[in-house]
Amino acid sequence: MEFIWILFAFVCGLLTKLAHLPPSIGYLLAGFVLHFIGYSADDLITNLADLGITLMLFTIGLKLNIKDLVKREVWFASLTHTSIWIALGVIAFKALAILTIPYVSTLDLVTSALVVFALSFSSTVCVVKLMEDHGEMRTRHGKLAVGILVMQDIVAVAFLVIATGKTPSIWALSLLLFIPFKSLFYKMIEKVGHGELIPLTGFFVAFGAYELFELVKMKGDLGALLAGMYLASHYKASEITKSLLAFKDIFLIGFFLSIGFTALPTWEMLGIAMTITLLLPIKFALFFFLFTSLKLRARTAFLSALALTNFSEFGLIVATLSQRLGWLDKEWLVILALAVSISFVLTNILYNFAHEFFARHKDILKRYQSDSRLAEDHFQQPCQAPVVIIGMGRVGMGAYNALEQQIPGQVWGLDTDQSKIAWLNENKVQAFTGDAEDADFWENIQLDKIELALLAIPSVQDIKNITIQLKIANFQGKIAAIARYDDERNVLEDIGVDKVFNFYNEAGVGFAEESIQLFKASK
Repeated sequence: MEFIWILFAFVCGLLTKLAHLPPSIGYLLAGFVLHFIGYSADDLITNLADLGITLMLFTIGLKLNIKDLVKREVWFASLTHTSIWIALGVIAFKALAILTIPYVSTLDLVTSALVVFALSFSSTVCVVKLMEDHGEMRTRHGKLAVGILVMQDIVAVAFLVIATGKTPSIWALSLLLFIPFKSLFYKMIEKVGHGELIPLTGFFVAFGAYELFELVKMKGDLGALLAGMYLASHYKASEITKSLLAFKDIFLIGFFLSIGFTALPTWEMLGIAMTITLLLPIKFALFFFLFTSLKLRARTAFLSALALTNFSEFGLIVATLSQRLGWLDKEWLVILALAVSISFVLTNILYNFAHEFFARHKDILKRYQSDSRLAEDHFQQPCQAPVVIIGMGRVGMGAYNALEQQIPGQVWGLDTDQSKIAWLNENKVQAFTGDAEDADFWENIQLDKIELALLAIPSVQDIKNITIQLKIANFQGKIAAIARYDDERNVLEDIGVDKVFNFYNEAGVGFAEESIQLFKASK
């Protein structure tokens, strides 16, 4: 039995992956197919689903930066969007009910609000995957989108806690005792090292917090989220997150399969799901106009809104709980799963053209942005040094240090991560905050002063976007970039990159050149 659902999950996941879609769509399809041929969910799938949800909340907590959440453009935009969306969504559903559309016409006001609430969330899996694939997690719009997602997740967890109707015991107050021991707990995490204990530490903290909260009659998933927040400021938080990603994705397969086992979709259900996706432009418009009204730049507002224009697997979690409590018919769980899948497809297709679309229509979109900008969106005019290194990661810093020794004071760095730039400035590194994929940034730079641009970033798509922006801005200097594979080298050379360095080959050459000195010294 276990092999059967693994087989179907793998085949369907692979097919959707080959179609450049999230594998989770394939897992949903696998559940429907297995259900169709007579299989049903067993305890293993149910347990995997629960483990996946707990790990997902824990990893969300690990990424949580309270400073980002208290920004007005995050908390206010998120809560306002949810409120307006629910109001408009209920009106839309009631309008559809008048047409006696199946399943919709039987919803009362409360149930309609519950369905619309489940549709108010944007997909953490879809958006984070998009941002990672495009190398935009640290950009202004990437961090804004993730901040909105976290706020939505907090709202969803609050709903889960309230919906379960659990009254915390008096012993719940004892959980506060963990706060004074935070430094001691952090020291224990430091001793874990970098091996197999890293993911085990994540499991221990996530599921330990889950059991503690359940023990004092509080929702265990809330404990997992708060445990992630508890560790978020530790320097090993990102390492723990990366080590858990594969486990989380595997466990979530159980959740998506379990949705497919709920009920078989009909043509009517598919039609309703497709009708629901017609509400997505409303979702986009609400985000875009909320962001611009909060003085965000049109480009940031557009890219963030487009990334968030989808429905969420977290909405399915809310719907699953509602169905278990008898508030929602199981058929609606299937309809929502179909709507989520369709929205994933649309987002993945449309976002690939987002930068190009904005570049073509920026004059129209900029009409909606405020004349004043937030302090975070003011460009700092970089220095007049002729060499710029874009991307101040390990490769970028290595290039910066090497060039600074040869041509002191003639190099400066550029990165989208403000916290990294602040740290670099403290360590006397000449670096500035800016998004090299943003045409507005280059329009504010004296490009005639720059003779060489080194693109030290791993994403080929990002390198392509930056090169295109430089060409549009009439950059006359030379462009150098890094690539990991020969086919990537060819792509970058075709779009106008003057010199492409193979990451692995150059690392090997540098390693050999440094090591040969040891050999010569021993002679």
